[in-house]
Amino acid sequence: MHQFPRVHRLPPYVFAQVNELKMKLRHQGDDVIDLGMGNPDMPTPQHIVDKLCEASRKAVNHRYSASKGIKGLRKAIADWYANRFEVEIDPDMEAVVTMGAKEGLSHLALVMLQPGDVVFAPDPSYPIHPYASIIAGADVRRIPIGAGRDFIEDLEMAVRQTWPKPKLLVINFPHNPTTQCVDVDFFQKIVDFAKEHGIWVIHDFAYADFTFDGYEAPSFLQAKGAKDVGVEFFSLTKSYSMAGWRVGFCCGNKDMVQALTRIKSYLDYGIFQPIQIAASVALNGPQECVREIMDVHQDRRDALIEGLARIGWEIPKPKATMFAWAEIPDQFKHLGSVEFSKLLLRECKVAVSPGLGFGQYSDDHVRFALVENRQRINQAVRNLKNVIGG
Repeated sequence: MHQFPRVHRLPPYVFAQVNELKMKLRHQGDDVIDLGMGNPDMPTPQHIVDKLCEASRKAVNHRYSASKGIKGLRKAIADWYANRFEVEIDPDMEAVVTMGAKEGLSHLALVMLQPGDVVFAPDPSYPIHPYASIIAGADVRRIPIGAGRDFIEDLEMAVRQTWPKPKLLVINFPHNPTTQCVDVDFFQKIVDFAKEHGIWVIHDFAYADFTFDGYEAPSFLQAKGAKDVGVEFFSLTKSYSMAGWRVGFCCGNKDMVQALTRIKSYLDYGIFQPIQIAASVALNGPQECVREIMDVHQDRRDALIEGLARIGWEIPKPKATMFAWAEIPDQFKHLGSVEFSKLLLRECKVAVSPGLGFGQYSDDHVRFALVENRQRINQAVRNLKNVIGG
């Protein structure tokens, strides 16, 4: 491995330790309730699957596609932004289809950054947000995020203390893993900050639809001047339960979008065309299915939060995302998040994600994913009572 410098910069995957124990227990025949990985468990809505099947039967769709995405899907993306957020997107210059947000974000970092560049990323964060830049050879400075902190103030302090000045800021709201939510005014401050300091912005909008209790998540591109400084990624993974389909898109600043489009033209021939056609139907078609998916997850959220409260583990009720961010009870904090997660696996047969996997500032938290049905979540709470409530 030491011969491959980009791989050498990647630390051991923290989640692997918990996953290894989880698989060992399952091989022993234990019934593990997996609330770790955010892997959607609900089926893709039937009308989207039907369109995939229909398009797949046409031989013309079996050929190479376009690396930037077919015209119909890019038009659907522009319409989605116009209808949802009243944001105008030029489907030819300001939109590119990606193989999920993770691939697009990684390749955009690769084309934008070079060794010596500095990138700001929240801590904790979804791992690809800092590591896309690290893989590209850049240096990442972690900006703490969470309860009791002012992210904008922390950004201002960090930029004063950093040399060379940062080139890129990667953000994600609603936020994974902390579930923190923001409004358009927050994004306006980000745009103003980026313009003042000459910084590009990438916003991962994976949980645009995963909102509860009347909260509506704003788009970064709704802020005045946002397209001057940045782009936004969206994936159909969560909203339409299309995780394995691997389809998303990047919209916004035309220079950034065209840079991503160009590098992708060297790397791939685009997503299988029937998937893109079905994705167009997902964005343009009836949206009741999205709300149905959200309602199921809101019910799961309530079951988890209320259940944990009954056994003495009080955690905030998230307004968005498919996660709950839980501070480790005081009596177990000395273990750290990895050993605490292993304890829950061994003693309760419940898998969660250790906070340390999301950054150095979150070793006192674990993340629950709402990827099991209400009955399984209730069973998880009963199992957890043996340790938490005991």
